[in-house]
Amino acid sequence: MYVCFMIITPAQCRAARGLLNLNQGDLADLSKVSLRTVVNFEGETRGAIPATLEALRRSLEAAGAEFIPENGGGAGVRLRKSKEN
Repeated sequence: MYVCFMIITPAQCRAARGLLNLNQGDLADLSKVSLRTVVNFEGETRGAIPATLEALRRSLEAAGAEFIPENGGGAGVRLRKSKEN
């Protein structure tokens, strides 16, 4: 079965963590991947397999990040707008 998901970049991952005030260990715990995997991916020393990217993205989205795809202005990330507003 083919599953389509948005690939996040190492820069988006670092930015999302910053916006959410998470450290790399927090993200590793939330996404159930190893700390070394997060460090290597964000440091751009190793790529990550699609399942790992999906786990990182889903964890950051669940915490409140919203990823913005490349649309000519560059890929990005922002905090999801509160439903209270």
